[in-house]
Amino acid sequence: MLNKLYEKLGNNSISVIIISVAIMLFCGFLTTRLTKLLKLPNVTAYIITGIIIGPFVLDLIPETVSSGMSFISDIALAFIAFSVGEYFRVDVLKKNLSKLVIITLFESLTASLFVFVLTYFVLGLGLSFSLVLAALASATAPASTMMTIRQTKASGDFVDTVLSVVAFDDVISLLAFSIAISVASASLGNGFSVTDFILPLAYNLIMIVIGVILAFVLKFLMKKRSDDNRLIISVALLFLLCGIGAVLDVSPLLGCMAMGMVYINVTDDDKLFKQLNYFSPPILLLFFVHSGVNFRIDMLFSGGNFGSLPLVAIGIMYFIVRIAGKYVGAFSGSAIAKKPKTTRNYLGLALIPQAGVAIGLAALAARTIGGTEGAVIQTIILSSSILYELIGPACAKLSLYLSGSINAPEIISEPTTEKQSRVETLKERVLEIQKQIDAEDYANSEEEKAFNESAFTEDTFSDYYKRYGKRINRR
Repeated sequence: MLNKLYEKLGNNSISVIIISVAIMLFCGFLTTRLTKLLKLPNVTAYIITGIIIGPFVLDLIPETVSSGMSFISDIALAFIAFSVGEYFRVDVLKKNLSKLVIITLFESLTASLFVFVLTYFVLGLGLSFSLVLAALASATAPASTMMTIRQTKASGDFVDTVLSVVAFDDVISLLAFSIAISVASASLGNGFSVTDFILPLAYNLIMIVIGVILAFVLKFLMKKRSDDNRLIISVALLFLLCGIGAVLDVSPLLGCMAMGMVYINVTDDDKLFKQLNYFSPPILLLFFVHSGVNFRIDMLFSGGNFGSLPLVAIGIMYFIVRIAGKYVGAFSGSAIAKKPKTTRNYLGLALIPQAGVAIGLAALAARTIGGTEGAVIQTIILSSSILYELIGPACAKLSLYLSGSINAPEIISEPTTEKQSRVETLKERVLEIQKQIDAEDYANSEEEKAFNESAFTEDTFSDYYKRYGKRINRR
């Protein structure tokens, strides 16, 4: 659509890159206006935007620009992983570590088992293909789930469980993939290579160690810094960790997760995480829009047969069976861990998205296995990841609603009731007192007003009510 303009400007010119990024950002924003009316998460809007402006619809983004933006996935995953690390507080893990490990093992390995049974026993596909695809099925994408939770402002035990399970899930997936790719390589006649098994584990261990070291560096550099400099330093260290991961050809997820986990435990500085949450939305938007742009639907329908079935049929069955495996595994693990009914029934819905880690590992599998099998694995993962990201955020939001982690108005519009909560009543009383104080000219300075506005947030009122609410009501 804009090809003639791009040709005049030069497809590789800086102007084309800047215009393309602007189109991705602005179109992503516009699409959220439509999905907001449908009560869908922003992530869904970004994926749809990418498909619309991609090569199969409007073709607004040159292929040279799209291929040159592959680095955006590593950066986006780095921010997401660091944010997830905030939820790995030692005091919380001590209470729930065994339960979280049980749930994660069940939900990830059950999905892998379901996919392996489908591909190897039901469809009769090769052992190496079935093992690797099954290992990739265990991965869950943290990005879309995190954005959905952030957008809905969900909280509670269900949210804590989801975030912790998604984080542990990546560790299990990397281990499962390392084993699967080693066995697959041996089954193809390449012989069992200890190097193929050890190196990925060693590189990820190195990333974790570097992440821990950078967490202490971050703590040291954060002393007595302004907000601007805190943001600059933290972004610089995250970019550095991404670069090291690129050198080692591994995902930055585990390293950044370790960095966030160690930092929150040694500093208890949750303000930095909030700063990064304000900084990261444009990066996450570009990541998801870029994924939509790269959706190659032609590969599914023109790829011919693999085994005795069309490639698109295998992709659809993988898509459905993995969802069933995730749900059954999450339900079983939660039941064994004796989690509440709301967690047991709806946790599986929040674990559907798959991108990031799975896409990166699929590319590694394609290089290692090679040939038709490697190409088919990458095609299935890329195509299904887009579909998972389209329905995943909506399912995650539904799970948050059904579990009681967010209020009903986040999903559907309901008429307001005349009865107010006690917290809201207390809030109105405090605001009335504040108005009286302002009227008497006790606190008219700009600094004092800014302090008051930031201090009395919803969380503050909730905490204040828990401590003093009952005493006030008695009076």
